[in-house]
Amino acid sequence: MLSTAQTLDKQDSLAGLRQQFLLPQNTVYLDGNSLGPLPVAAKERAVEVVNQQWGQDLITSWNQHAWIDLPQQCGELIAPVIGAAPGQVICCDSISVNLFKVLSGALKMQQGRQKVVTTKDNFPTDIYVIEGLKQQLGAASCELVLSDESDIEAQLDESVAMLLLTQVNFRSGRLLDMQRITEAAHARGILVIWDLAHSAGALPVKLDECKADFAVGCTYKYLNGGPGAPAFIYVAHRHQTAFKQPLSGWMGHAAPFSFDSDYAPVQGVKQNLSGTPAVIAMSVLEAALSIWSQVDMLQVRQKSLAMGEFFLECLKACELDKELVCVSPDSALERGSQLAFQHEQAYAICQAWIDAGVIADFRAPDLLRIGFTPLYVSFEELWIAVNKLKLIIENKDYLSEAYQSLQTVT
Repeated sequence: MLSTAQTLDKQDSLAGLRQQFLLPQNTVYLDGNSLGPLPVAAKERAVEVVNQQWGQDLITSWNQHAWIDLPQQCGELIAPVIGAAPGQVICCDSISVNLFKVLSGALKMQQGRQKVVTTKDNFPTDIYVIEGLKQQLGAASCELVLSDESDIEAQLDESVAMLLLTQVNFRSGRLLDMQRITEAAHARGILVIWDLAHSAGALPVKLDECKADFAVGCTYKYLNGGPGAPAFIYVAHRHQTAFKQPLSGWMGHAAPFSFDSDYAPVQGVKQNLSGTPAVIAMSVLEAALSIWSQVDMLQVRQKSLAMGEFFLECLKACELDKELVCVSPDSALERGSQLAFQHEQAYAICQAWIDAGVIADFRAPDLLRIGFTPLYVSFEELWIAVNKLKLIIENKDYLSEAYQSLQTVT
């Protein structure tokens, strides 16, 4: 398997991008689906922003270094990665806040309908936001409907206002068919919100082509924007006149520096801004996003698929395929850029693996999750990682008391 890995690495058209990331020595990083590593350009920008823009140029940087334009600039850099034409993506706040904006504004566009359908296994924050909106508006205006992932389309009828789905399941990695599901929803007059947390930067996303209505996503995973980096929101051009988001802050005003006491929202996707942008975080994100101008998303997807299949072959070669039960779809085309494995000691195994120099992650209650990030992970690293995993499981290192206590962040 080692020679196969080395051959695949020699053929890798994305291999040269690895040098654009600061990666710890003697560490295999398989958790880019939770937090992307530090890009060299992002580190350089952070130093420049703190030392020069803030440290020397002070408040003049709002104009001199275009701080005020960062939400739009970052949005336009994200747009091609998610298949959106210009003028539809803005960078701001978090996924949770942006979901609240979209759900609130879109529900008002769907007069006479109150049901919001999402999946039982969606990322919890998506469900929580719907529940919070229901508490605020009342069940007569917002009703949560939970569906099995395999039964989404059967839940759709003319009483449904919104369909909120995550394109790639955060646990299993299952990839939903954006085009088919969006078409089915539109046929019944339903507006669709796509959560792209595990797909933006991991695979080709085609929001415009699929006629998506709205989307949200984070930038700290595959887009490598840094811990807590600002999220983004997509509003299709055709909805930008009718859609009104509820958090009407001064940065969403048509003329924020007129300091008018009457709110007049700016036209277009920019109305989704509320408060002052987080300049340092967004400057770092802008630098990180510059990498994507060099990347073909089809090549990213092809390498991602190959890495997933190669990892499974490595597990089989090391006789771990029975010990670790894969709960991700069998077909690579039905997966995002991750695999999930069930084991009653998944957390402890993950911690032991980290101590051995391989960083993956755990999702409750019993899943070991492996992320494949084609910009900086090699095939040889996958083989190294599986061999270390084999030793941990054979020697039962994970049964050590040190690995049995859950840390605050799992």
